Parts: sequence; structure tokens; C-alpha cells
Amino acid sequence: MERPLSELDRGQWEALCDGCGRCCLHKLEDEDTGLLYPTNVACALLDRKNGMCIDYAHRKKRVTDCVVLDRNSLGGLDWLPESCAYRLRSEGKPLRAWHYLISGSRETVHEAGQSTRGWTVSELDVDELEDHVVDRGL
Repeated sequence: MERPLSELDRGQWEALCDGCGRCCLHKLEDEDTGLLYPTNVACALLDRKNGMCIDYAHRKKRVTDCVVLDRNSLGGLDWLPESCAYRLRSEGKPLRAWHYLISGSRETVHEAGQSTRGWTVSELDVDELEDHVVDRGL
């Protein structure tokens, strides 16, 4: 999947998601510097084991601040993981070897430690986001 994002049809666009789920983690922004700090707190709609939204079709209605990623929102992708396929392709970079379109398996993102599996918590179980900042890249 090395084609430019602008040339992808809807099915190809959706297939580009690697299923890491890291875009659905809450981030804190420093008001003075604008720096983003990742947390281990996931949106309540994220299936943290599989890295997918449990109500993808209605996510924007259920989570009002959910950022729906599409061709029009590709201008500022600094909040996405550096390994995100959308971010990589928008920068003209190739997909990582663990991406399922390369590896042939949806498990390789998890095996490579690039997903939310095993280290995240649901926002439903958290009081203060500040207590959940993690030392991991976005």
C-alpha cells in the first residue's frame, strides 16, 4: 500500500488502519509549550485487546471529541503515533514490517508491542488523567 493517500478509495483508506488503537488513547497537552503527553487511558469505545473501536460507525455521536481521521484532517497528525500508517503514508514513508498489509497477520502489531494490548486501562476506570502519563512515544 504505497499509493498516495489521496488516491485511495474508501475501502483502501479503511484497510490502512493497522489496528494498534493508540490513536484512541487520551493525551494531555501542555498549555504553555503545546507538547503532547501520552497516557495509558483508552477511550471507552476501544476494544483494547484488538485495537479497534467497538462502535466505529457511531463513534462520533457517542464520543463528541473523537477525531474522525479522513483526507481533510491529515494536516496535523502529530497526535498520531509515529508508526501510524496514515501518518507514515502522509509523510511518504513506507509501512512498518509488522503492519498486517505487509506481514499478512493482524497479530503482528500486537506481537511487535505497538498496540494497546496489555498496558492500557479504560477511561471508565480512571479519575485523573495526570496520574496515567506514560513514558512511551505517541
